[in-house]
Amino acid sequence: MKMENPTSRDIADIAGVSQATVSRALRNSPLVRPETRDRIQKIARELNYFVNRNAAGLRTHQSSTLALLLFDETDGTDKKMNLFFWSMLDNITRAAARRGYDVLVSLQQLTDDWHIEYQASHRADGLILLGYGDYAEYREKLDALATAHTRFMIWGPIVNDQPGHSFGCDNESGGRQATQHLLDLGRKNIAYVGRRARRSPEHAARYAGYVRALRGAGVTPGDELHVPADNSEELGYDAVQQLLSKGVSFDAIFAVTDLIAIGAMRALADNGISVPEDVSVVGFDDMPLAAHVSPALTTVQQNARLGGEGLVEGIVALIEDRPVESKLMAPKLIVRDSCGGKPR
Repeated sequence: MKMENPTSRDIADIAGVSQATVSRALRNSPLVRPETRDRIQKIARELNYFVNRNAAGLRTHQSSTLALLLFDETDGTDKKMNLFFWSMLDNITRAAARRGYDVLVSLQQLTDDWHIEYQASHRADGLILLGYGDYAEYREKLDALATAHTRFMIWGPIVNDQPGHSFGCDNESGGRQATQHLLDLGRKNIAYVGRRARRSPEHAARYAGYVRALRGAGVTPGDELHVPADNSEELGYDAVQQLLSKGVSFDAIFAVTDLIAIGAMRALADNGISVPEDVSVVGFDDMPLAAHVSPALTTVQQNARLGGEGLVEGIVALIEDRPVESKLMAPKLIVRDSCGGKPR
């Protein structure tokens, strides 16, 4: 089937549908039945039709672009970006491409109105936010987004009265699974390395799961076994040094991220403490590096593929004025060598 300069109207006429249906089908919108979508896309291929996005954007005031805004944890230092976010980035761009969207990636800037300008200037049809730093400060930005009627999805926990919509991991369940696994191995003095304050709601939820598992086993959580740490190998290393310098007795570590856990294992090795024979270690995230350190890290998996799919599905639904609900994925404990033995 050949046609010079085919249009979406030509495809609509051949398929016997409206131009709006053609537009949705070419964006892989779930509003179009699969059999109709496949038929329209087949016709488009036969006509050698391609979407002129610039012209479409002028007509619809849409850019067919999503803005993915990453929180910069490096604070201007040489510290590397959160590696788990790179996994999310890969899956978000793939999920967006399947729906006909480009992804504009940028670092979040908390000092101005960057967050509103993307949609107001038609640079993007909606925002996906990864990371937030201090939640108390970040919440003000979310309120501003909501006031400006910006479409946005947040990777993170569901917080009471929070504006917008979230897609994330059930962090409390993950913290409980990690701690319960250590208890089942016979570990009793389980150190918690990471934040636990409400300014870090994801980590606070992981701590709540840790406490829940301990109390369920009749173990009282001790403050001496808690060392605050942000997400870096260096701070995980320093946390173990603090525990050792204070003479705290511990036989396991639950670290709230894989990077912290990897730093903790390095510190244990440097002090002649064997993992997992002397101390078992569990992380959180299951970033790709976790399976390749030595010993391979037992961790709680946040499924980056499902996370990317959920965020893109949510923001596209908002763009298309469909209802969206905040959701939490179930985490999964991935058991590797850093724990040792089998649960009793």
